[in-house]
Formats: sequence, C-alpha cells, structure tokens
Amino acid sequence: MADARSIAEQYIAVWNETDDVKRRALIEDIFTADVRFTDARASVTGQDELDQFVGGAQAQFAGLTFTLPADPDAHHDLARFQWHLGLPGEEPIAIGFDVIEIEDGRIAKVHGFLDKVPG
Repeated sequence: MADARSIAEQYIAVWNETDDVKRRALIEDIFTADVRFTDARASVTGQDELDQFVGGAQAQFAGLTFTLPADPDAHHDLARFQWHLGLPGEEPIAIGFDVIEIEDGRIAKVHGFLDKVPG
C-alpha cells in the first residue's frame, strides 16, 4: 500500500472533525460511496450512515480526541492500526484496533475491534 500512515491519519481526522460539513467532505474524499463499517456496536453501509454513526460517537464522547499511537501495518490493499480515544496527555478511555480495505486509494471496508471501552 502506497501510504498507509496517510490513509490512517485521514481516517482518524474524520472521527475528530466536529464540523458536519467538513466531516462530510472528508468522508466523501476518503471513503467509497458504498463503504461498509462494522464493529461490535454497529454495522453501517454507505457514506450517509457512516456520517451519522461518526456524528453520534462524537456526541457521546464530546471533547475527546482520537489518535494513532503507532504506525499502521499494511500490505496489498489492507492496513491495520490501533487507535486511542481520550484527552491529550492522559490515559485513553477507549482503545480500538481497525482493519481497513482499500479500493482505488479509498477506504471500502472497516472492520473495527474494541480492546478497551469505558465502564
């Protein structure tokens, strides 16, 4: 994969963008129209459903930030990376691990796993 770090950073930027119009523009830039996102809490298809899901997560975790604690691991059209959710400089309240599938330079599928969730 050409630049897994850049794609992962763009993915994280979507989760951190609280302006609805800017977030939607990011989603349209980096995800395919029929993107599929699946994790333990949800399974959504398409940019509209993904946008709604991200917006809901942002409302639930207002003021918290997603970060990449390390570089992604990638090969072919796949990348995997861990993410943290929390306040800068503090212990993350949530930790996850996502695997993304890339088609023509855009994210087509996200398989999410939650390693640590708030109590």
